[in-house]
Amino acid sequence: MKTAVVAIGGNALIAPGKKLTLENQMDRLRQTSKELVDLIQMGYDIVLTHGNGPQVGNILMQNELTRDEVPEMPLDALVAESQGLIGYMLQQSLTNELAKRGINKIAISVLTQVIVDEDDPAFNTPTKPVGMFYPREQAEKFTKEKGWVFGYEADQDGYRRLVPSPTPKKIVESRAMRRLIFGGEHQVELIIACGGGGIPVVKKDGKYVGVEAVVDKDLAACRLAMDIEEKLFIMLTDVDYVYLNYGTPQQTPIKKMTVADAKKHLKEGHFGKGSMAPKIVAATRFLEHKGEETIITSFAKLEDSIMKGDGTHITR
Repeated sequence: MKTAVVAIGGNALIAPGKKLTLENQMDRLRQTSKELVDLIQMGYDIVLTHGNGPQVGNILMQNELTRDEVPEMPLDALVAESQGLIGYMLQQSLTNELAKRGINKIAISVLTQVIVDEDDPAFNTPTKPVGMFYPREQAEKFTKEKGWVFGYEADQDGYRRLVPSPTPKKIVESRAMRRLIFGGEHQVELIIACGGGGIPVVKKDGKYVGVEAVVDKDLAACRLAMDIEEKLFIMLTDVDYVYLNYGTPQQTPIKKMTVADAKKHLKEGHFGKGSMAPKIVAATRFLEHKGEETIITSFAKLEDSIMKGDGTHITR
């Protein structure tokens, strides 16, 4: 049996430039599901992870605009809301596509908690922007009343809340997911997990407690792959390859590299901090654990990456 953890980006959930309506998201997911089921027909059982940026952004905005009438919910609860929403859409779309092809599998979403360290330095220096933009006076008011930290974004001429992005240490539900993904020849579950990086929790007095933070989705997918002892980790994004000198006339695709190569290129600044860099960090962590191969590519190149070696392949 061949298995893989497959991480999909935001472009798999909504087409660029489209409004975030349920109809538009389902339209996009029908195509995404076809490509993922192609992978299943190639003989792979997968654990699927996904982002939640636009979706949780909308939920945050609803939260903020109705705070005078409806009790506010903390960020960990809003991440859980987005997991449920996106999980529902993915479950329905994938299960329909599987049934259409006569494949005896069903998609199942696992509401996933990710343990972080309450002493993680990230809690002292929030860096992840979330929610809507505020004028300076409103940002100062929330800083005083709620203790929120804000960052100014010149292109929007506004202030946006910054929250911590701690390192994921363990997936709470990983043992159950491992039993499902490695269920043998009669295994019928296609697992959807770690939506939006997972629900961040800390452990206090033997109990899990949610915290106001956002876990990087690629690092959470890596953590899941490590916890279930997966060997293949696939990250699907909007480019066919990882590139050196991306966006310049000297742009060069990387087809193969080792962990040492990846670390060297990362140190030299070839990978964008908010885009490719987290994927490279996730890839190297996975491979330095017990992983055997990471593939970074686009949906368009997914089949060719498996069958013909396209995309970027990273090994030890």
